[in-house]
Amino acid sequence: MRNAFADWYDNLQLFAPHSALSNVTSIMFRPGGKIVESFVQEGFMKAFPIAFASCLLFATLCSGQEPSAQEPNSNQNVVAAAKASRAQIQAQQAKQADIRRLLELTGAAGLASQSMDGLEKNIRSLMSDSLPPGDYRDQLVDLFFQKFHSKRDMTQLLDLVVPIYDKYYTDEEIKSLIQFYETPAARKMLAVLPKVLEESQAAGNKWGEDLGRQTMTEVLAEHPELQAALEDASKKSPRP
Repeated sequence: MRNAFADWYDNLQLFAPHSALSNVTSIMFRPGGKIVESFVQEGFMKAFPIAFASCLLFATLCSGQEPSAQEPNSNQNVVAAAKASRAQIQAQQAKQADIRRLLELTGAAGLASQSMDGLEKNIRSLMSDSLPPGDYRDQLVDLFFQKFHSKRDMTQLLDLVVPIYDKYYTDEEIKSLIQFYETPAARKMLAVLPKVLEESQAAGNKWGEDLGRQTMTEVLAEHPELQAALEDASKKSPRP
């Protein structure tokens, strides 16, 4: 009991002056251990606020222990969130790796390079015609494309394409496409695709030229006044 009271007494010192506690304890514990009548007169008014303070202290200690009881749950939530975030990152990285594998199987970089080389022929003439006349034009255009080829890095283009595939395809769809392009039929298709595209582009160019020529002929036939204006303008314009 003395140990329990000592603990209680030490806690009360946080809330009451030492002199007040001395008065109360001297009244309560007189020689012989009996509570004397003067306790009611001298000690009760001082003991009451101290006892009230001790109740507040006990309540404070109890409420202070509640968060610690919840800490394991809080820590578990943090760990669970970290695991979920890590799993999401790993899944995203795996999907991007699958997309790059698909682009590799389909030869996307080679096809893009071939398309750019095909467009270069048309761009050269358009660029040369857009520059002011002069002997410098051919050299400038040649130097431009030399520099352009040296700076052209298809891996940079693929880095731009990966998020686009990620946007429109799920990981399961990407995996299914990979399985398809690993089949013999798909490998044959990819092997001949550059030639197919090249010949298709040539056929498309010829078709467009023929269609354009036919269309212009019909328009001029339907509008003789425009035909006459075109012929007159051709006579007045200087020939190269």
